[in-house]
Amino acid sequence: MAEKPPEDGILRHDLGFFYRLYRPVDSSGECLFLLHGSGVDETTLVALARQISPRAVLLAVRGRIAQEDGFRWFARVTPTRFEQESIRTEADAFAGFVTEAAKRHGLDLSRTIFLGYSNGANLVSSVMLLHSGLIERAALLRPMPVLDDVPPADLSKARVLIIAGAADLTYAPFAPALVALLESHGAEVEARTIASGHEIGDRDAEIVRRWLAGPAIAVAQAN
Repeated sequence: MAEKPPEDGILRHDLGFFYRLYRPVDSSGECLFLLHGSGVDETTLVALARQISPRAVLLAVRGRIAQEDGFRWFARVTPTRFEQESIRTEADAFAGFVTEAAKRHGLDLSRTIFLGYSNGANLVSSVMLLHSGLIERAALLRPMPVLDDVPPADLSKARVLIIAGAADLTYAPFAPALVALLESHGAEVEARTIASGHEIGDRDAEIVRRWLAGPAIAVAQAN
């Protein structure tokens, strides 16, 4: 049997973050960067991403901060307070990783979506604000704002989906503040609240899938 290519889900450590690359034979040319939640690893969003976009290249990245038996993206002080220097250090490193990974694997960043859950979603929004222009499409599941000081940022080309869980008592109350923050910097934000706690599942996949198809549907209707 022929050996599987390196991009077939093998853990790679040739860049600044550990990651796995999944490239379907019939790839659509789209790519999803996957950023997991706290205390787990890079494999946890792969099944959800395949529900969302079965033909997309998936780049599942591992956070660099150890937590229990897994990983997270930056250090925390409390469940809703985070070390600011850690956020900025890791956001800077991830921004560089995105550029390097795109070059190494021939990924089109204009056709790339960043799918983040919880702590991973918070890293995505931080990268957007600290490195504006790098991330143009992001789906953030159960997020909250985490930066104490936000620099000037032009997000006028960014489209963002935010999905909160109505029963997520710790984090859902912060979602409107993140919506307002991103919109104040020019992003186009769609905010949804679903009947869920902090966990994610099929309903999230359905909403993200429809959101991604939205512009294409609008163009088809206009023609």
